[in-house]
Amino acid sequence: MFRGANKLNLDAKGRLAMPMRYRERLRECCASRLIITIDQDRCLLLYPLPDWQEIERKLMKLPSLNKAARNLQRLLVGHAADVDMDGQGRLLLPSTLREFASLEKQVMLVGQGNKFELWNEDRWNEQRDAGLENMDFDQLDLPADLESLSL
Repeated sequence: MFRGANKLNLDAKGRLAMPMRYRERLRECCASRLIITIDQDRCLLLYPLPDWQEIERKLMKLPSLNKAARNLQRLLVGHAADVDMDGQGRLLLPSTLREFASLEKQVMLVGQGNKFELWNEDRWNEQRDAGLENMDFDQLDLPADLESLSL
């Protein structure tokens, strides 16, 4: 499980150094091979290769005559890129994906269980703050299996 928000810097070549606490897990679970793709929230999604392969298989089984399914395949699979963590724990992010997510010097790497989200730091702060301001915890419409959740 990947969790936590990490403020990172991109170097001049568009590389980020994966935080130390994730490196060994990534070496074990995917031999340092990851997939990066776009997300509808204008951030990037970073998956260990085996987790991505499962998602990709499901996406490609969607009916090709369904317009929404085709669009989802085009967006997620069509923008997916292989990235390998080097010996220093760095990932080289493709320039087209950096541009899509407006990633410059300061970025946020946010653990989301089986994947990471990679955000422009300013955009991350804005969406986090807006989410907190707009969330009424007393009025959440939770799925039945989460109704007994206690924080």
